[in-house]
Amino acid sequence: MEATAEQVVVQDTLVRGGQVKDCVNRLESFLGRYQPLMQREEQRGHMQVYVEGLLGGLERKSIEPIATAHGLYRRPLQLYVGAGKWSDTATRAEMRSHIVDEISAPDGVLVIDGSAVPKSGKDSVGVARQWCGRLGKVENCQMGIYLAYSARDSRVLLDGQLYLPEDWAKDEARRAKTYVPDDVEFKKSWQIANDLLLLHGPKVPHAWILGDDEYGRPTEFRDTLADRHECYLLEVPSNTVVRKPADWPGRAAKWRSVRKRKQNIAPDRWKRITIRDGEKGPIEVLAYSTRVETKRNGAPPRQEVLLIVQRIDCAKAQYFLAPKGAPRDTCLLVSVMSRRHDVEEVFANAKGEVGLDHYEVRSWVGWHHHLTLSMLSLWFLTLEQRRLGKKLPP
Repeated sequence: MEATAEQVVVQDTLVRGGQVKDCVNRLESFLGRYQPLMQREEQRGHMQVYVEGLLGGLERKSIEPIATAHGLYRRPLQLYVGAGKWSDTATRAEMRSHIVDEISAPDGVLVIDGSAVPKSGKDSVGVARQWCGRLGKVENCQMGIYLAYSARDSRVLLDGQLYLPEDWAKDEARRAKTYVPDDVEFKKSWQIANDLLLLHGPKVPHAWILGDDEYGRPTEFRDTLADRHECYLLEVPSNTVVRKPADWPGRAAKWRSVRKRKQNIAPDRWKRITIRDGEKGPIEVLAYSTRVETKRNGAPPRQEVLLIVQRIDCAKAQYFLAPKGAPRDTCLLVSVMSRRHDVEEVFANAKGEVGLDHYEVRSWVGWHHHLTLSMLSLWFLTLEQRRLGKKLPP
């Protein structure tokens, strides 16, 4: 059945004109919570226009197409996003409070991840030749470090910050040209992630912190989380060395890579677990967990829990470490690990539905303003998805 001019097809469901009007009314009500944080009346109007543009069906959700679609001149909207004197901090804080009120749960998980956007030229803030996951190679791009939250079958972005490479952080001319604040200094990606977790972790109920090997590799990050009594499950490279804990009986254990450790596991020690339904049927893995000691540079080894996961349908194996005090139930650890997939869904929706990567701004302020409005738009879509009882389309 084709939609008429007064109908719209959304998420494979026929939505009629009256329902679209209801959705617009809900968006106005939703933004009514955030628009008072804008300093001036015209800024509140710009917020409405920009969020509507991010949520709409534009092929390119950047400033000029959004302004054109609303019959507006580009310049005022460009100034609002690229240089407007309104607070990302206050807007995001209100959004996180809203998120906690609506979807938080004690078994929620916080997921840290980086995401790069390819960029040509050298003038946009933070652009450098660095690893770009989307392209699968080192390329000119901007890297953002993000904190996502998964709870009650919903996934949202809580916060994010642009990664400023070290050569950028030392370049006063480029900093001034792109309005990088004076208090922003070079930090490694795991240090930015730790700052986000320190700021928001105490206010957002969660049971676990998840991340890929960019965050599992640095022992300083794992130790920092363990010392705060956080339960983490962080991926580590296959060459990470471990040994049996010193309190195990028998000969002194040798240091071995987790890849070698996997090769010595007896067949009957593996557990076969279904983690989720995939496009071609259930995704099954073989999993094994055990206590290990892990090396530290210039410091005594620490005990952690090693989880090894082997896909049934391919040769790929993944390795994860959790703190000493984490539950050693293999099925539970695999269930937690599988929620890493949630951040992929968050980014798919953020980039595919609300234009997270469609920005065309060059300044520090512009990058973070666009991110704030994209996160807000994604949060509205998440509330709509919960109301409809459907998943957002990938």
